[in-house]
Amino acid sequence: MFKPLHNYVLLERINEETTTAGGIIIPDNAREKPSRGRVIATGAGLRDGGELVPISVHENDIVLFAKWAPSANEIKLDGHDYVLIKETDILGIIE
Repeated sequence: MFKPLHNYVLLERINEETTTAGGIIIPDNAREKPSRGRVIATGAGLRDGGELVPISVHENDIVLFAKWAPSANEIKLDGHDYVLIKETDILGIIE
């Protein structure tokens, strides 16, 4: 498995609905990429003045992340698509 370093988080995208509330089917090429994901793995965190500041999300958390995050990298591991993103581009945890 893949273990992110520092303040990076490995996410698996959660697919959004393909049909609108009115029943209209949205084709693949018209859909925006979802900005929700499930945390697969996290780095240890960043050092601040020598002390380690741990990452505040944990495995299996469902998070909302910035749609156009500058740190987001699409990667493929073992045939699955993931997003590798900095913790600072995660907007919050969905409970």
